[in-house]
Amino acid sequence: MSKTYSAAERAYREVKERILTGALPGGELISENEIAAEIGTSRTPVREAFLRLETEGWMRLYPKRGALVVPVPSHEAEHVTHARYVVETGAVRALTESDRIALVPRLRESIDRQRALAAAGDLDEFAVVDADFHREYVVAADNPLLTGFYDSLRERQRRMNTVALHRGEIHTDRIIEQHTGIADLIEAGDTEGFATALARHLMTVHGVRLRGL
Repeated sequence: MSKTYSAAERAYREVKERILTGALPGGELISENEIAAEIGTSRTPVREAFLRLETEGWMRLYPKRGALVVPVPSHEAEHVTHARYVVETGAVRALTESDRIALVPRLRESIDRQRALAAAGDLDEFAVVDADFHREYVVAADNPLLTGFYDSLRERQRRMNTVALHRGEIHTDRIIEQHTGIADLIEAGDTEGFATALARHLMTVHGVRLRGL
């Protein structure tokens, strides 16, 4: 890997992480020079990173003006949560008893980690672990197409969670309580109860109404 490519990859990861954590909020206009100075690199790798982020829909570039961090679209929360509901309920319905036996300890471990992060006030990492909790049972269904599609939603989910947590719109104790209930229902093999609990969880956390439910 060339030094230029390494610098471009590092710039891409750094800027994207700032977008996902809300350190670069939607609607903010930033410059290549500004980011290059902050991360200690030249403008070229930052320019490459900006172009990549524009392709992914995170930025909009304006020549000679800078790069605009694209705000979260008004209906994105509804669209993301509905897509997640479809994938997550489908994944849990596909789990076998042996799948659940292997999965539940990982869910319990994640919940313990969430409690520790909530107690420490580490909201950024809590948002990551929150997203990983849900991904655990999607992966357990062993369908790479479902997992791939779900992963395409993960970063948008994380950005929504992080911003809401920092604004005080989501309470970690409520999330942990609902995650515990979800884990209990998966362990019991209650797929219908899980679907109901998941819909309630998603609507409560993101303040949306899932159409058709």
